Amino acid sequence: MIKETKDGVILMLYVSPKAKKNEIDGIDEWRKRLKVKIKAPPVEGKANKEVVKFFSKLFGREVVIIRGETSREKDLLIKGASKEEVKEKLKI
Repeated sequence: MIKETKDGVILMLYVSPKAKKNEIDGIDEWRKRLKVKIKAPPVEGKANKEVVKFFSKLFGREVVIIRGETSREKDLLIKGASKEEVKEKLKI
C-alpha cells in the first residue's frame, strides 16, 4: 500500500468517483489499497485531477499518478515524501 522509493513514496489507491465529498475511506484489505472517495465523475480525467489535487493539498507536495489513469486502482507518487510522513498524515 505504501512503498518508499528514491523519488518519494508510492501510495496505492482504490478510487470511488461521484461521492458526496472527497475523503479517505479506510483500507481495502482485499486489494491492499487505500480507499478514497472523490466527488468528480470519471470523465475526461476529472476524477484523476481531483485525486491529484486532494493529495497535493493533504501532503503539501507534488503528486503524480504513475499507474492506473483509466482504472479505479491507481498508484500515486508523492514526491520527496517519507514513508513515516505519509503514514502520519493518513493516520494509519
